[in-house]
Amino acid sequence: MPLDHRKPSGKKIDVSLSRMRAADPDKRRGVLLFNPGGPSSSGLFYPLALSSLLPQSVKDRYDLIGFDPRGVGASSPLACGTTTADERLTYRPYKDTTFPEDTMWARDIADRCRNRNEGTLRYINTRNTARDMDVMRAALGERRISYFGLSYGTYLGSVYTELFPQRVDRFVLDSAVDPERVWRGMARSWAEQAETSFDRWTDWTARRSAQYELGETPAEVEELFWSIVARADQEPLDLGGTRFDGAKIRDHMRWEIVHPSIAAKTLGLLRDAASGKPVPAFPAFVPTDNELASYLAITCGDTRWPTDPVVYQADSRRDSTRYPLYGDSVSNILPCAYWDRPIEAATEIDNEVPALIVQNEWDPQTPLAAALGLHRALKGSRLVSVDEGQGHGVYPLGISACADRIVTAYLTTGRLPARDITCTADPLPPVDSPSTPPNPTPAMVRLPFPGL
Repeated sequence: MPLDHRKPSGKKIDVSLSRMRAADPDKRRGVLLFNPGGPSSSGLFYPLALSSLLPQSVKDRYDLIGFDPRGVGASSPLACGTTTADERLTYRPYKDTTFPEDTMWARDIADRCRNRNEGTLRYINTRNTARDMDVMRAALGERRISYFGLSYGTYLGSVYTELFPQRVDRFVLDSAVDPERVWRGMARSWAEQAETSFDRWTDWTARRSAQYELGETPAEVEELFWSIVARADQEPLDLGGTRFDGAKIRDHMRWEIVHPSIAAKTLGLLRDAASGKPVPAFPAFVPTDNELASYLAITCGDTRWPTDPVVYQADSRRDSTRYPLYGDSVSNILPCAYWDRPIEAATEIDNEVPALIVQNEWDPQTPLAAALGLHRALKGSRLVSVDEGQGHGVYPLGISACADRIVTAYLTTGRLPARDITCTADPLPPVDSPSTPPNPTPAMVRLPFPGL
């Protein structure tokens, strides 16, 4: 690929693809590209990972195409030179006492990324990845492409519809990003969604007090949780050999409250740990250097961020009160404050290209409100929302048979629903492990840091 698509004969970078050919050549329609989100996730594995879940009717009709976006994995990977978990802790809990240190960290990471990728870093952005997709289309000999994008992949797909509307065939956008909120606004939306989910979870857990014994009212459940957080802030808890302070507990629970039974079992384990009982290890997720570098390249390079640290300080103070579970972390300063100005303005999404958006009601990373925002921007789209749907990702994960049928029908026939549809979620199976989500699949594996 050209590093700069405006200079096609200039410097080149590599982009790696994978392909699983259509199972039935007589039924083959074309290619179906995949992006699993991130925006730092490798997509080379994705067709293989989903192949056992996709309906045969879809595999009969499409070559399944995975790819690592530019800067990621096997595609001329970026590196910022980070070597420790602390350096890669992207979203840091805000404290007045540590904010000067966080500011120094943000500046240092931005400088390291810039110095190690001089002449390259600013060209790793969503608009150029969308242009790469169109080069892939031509290289594969296709007039148009179909596409399945998860999370960040919904934004990448919507940018493609804006840049290349005539090249769009059947686009499925699962767990949507609101294009009006990229990227700081989307990060801050995680805190908003966490509070709603937390209230829902305390109510759910209190109504099952006989089973979990965590409190007979939502207020009692909430009081237990925050008492454990306060204790861990004083002395981190030993969770199977890993030390968790209050901020780590808040971050961990933010993910788990979307699955109420998992979160209830987790709170029970936290209570045991606080009383000195041994508990199983809680996973601690740390991104690789490449994941951090490519994540920052997109989130910092697509749009302009505030450059005054005082803005982040004020927002963090306010959001720590407004959204106590996670507001301080997602409003705190990032290396984006010291990033170079984007080479292009953010893409304004406003078109009538047909697309199908699917969305869980209780998604911790891309809230339903974000899907409504993308739906407004893509005026030719239809929205399939899953009532009481939990987790990040819908198709084809067994979340809702109703939603799966609609997506499969669209991919195989090209017919969008005549109107927006609300589906119901399928019953969740029993959960044995407090830290394993229901229906675990590659698309639902928790990201190594709060990504999209």
